[in-house]
Amino acid sequence: MEEITVKSISKINIGLNIVSKREDGYHNLETIFYPIQLHDVIKFRKSNKINFSSNSTLLNSEKDNLILKAINILEKLTNKKLNVEIHLDKKIPIGAGLGGGSSNAAFTLKTINELFELNISNEELRKLALTLGSDVPLFLFDLPAYAESRGEKLEKLNFKIRDYILIVNPNIHISTKWAFSKISPKPSKNNLKEILERYPNDYKIWKETITNDFEEVVLSEYNQLKDLKNTLIEIGSKFCIMTGSGSTFIGIFDNDERLNEAISFAKEKNYFFYTENPN
Repeated sequence: MEEITVKSISKINIGLNIVSKREDGYHNLETIFYPIQLHDVIKFRKSNKINFSSNSTLLNSEKDNLILKAINILEKLTNKKLNVEIHLDKKIPIGAGLGGGSSNAAFTLKTINELFELNISNEELRKLALTLGSDVPLFLFDLPAYAESRGEKLEKLNFKIRDYILIVNPNIHISTKWAFSKISPKPSKNNLKEILERYPNDYKIWKETITNDFEEVVLSEYNQLKDLKNTLIEIGSKFCIMTGSGSTFIGIFDNDERLNEAISFAKEKNYFFYTENPN
């Protein structure tokens, strides 16, 4: 095999509780990771040197490129030179709380392992993934999942959202490091896993019990995001919440007319948007 092309999917968080600060500097959290099919496309081809290209100029620097970092740790582990030409067609917004960079890293680990027949076990890949970021392991796991600890302790959930999911990003980049620096950890009031198991697609219960601890911090800093959330609710979103540390909001709609009105709003504002249709 000389070449592999993969779809590097994204995720949303249905609730996110930051429960405590850890001694290692990280935070313990509780969240539900839910997959969406918005994806980047990554093409890997064996070559005589490592070469990376992308339609996003933000990723052409090696400093924060998780794809190149993933290849680097595989080279150190195997003591092999893994020369590969990579092209990333970036469609997931960067710094939007959708896990695009983490997904790219996880799919790179899996694909390079397959392309070069390294025979690294899934468990070892998960350990390597965690060194790249707290939510990188989740993209090696079957989603949706309930997550604890740094986000790497995952439990598969048998759950599906039955209505339209609209994600809207107003082209604002939120620094995860900044967001965590502003957060005040506290024990969660509600068990997310229990809520989704007992009340699947009960958006009234969700609105009363599911929150994202980053919202208060981020909305107090960015009035544009506060207006976005209020507008999606006013239009008719049954459940609306920020995903990750922002700046993307998800709105769940059970009505075509209201969904289309929300899409028109996003278009008028020139915001990025994506719709996931129920199957």
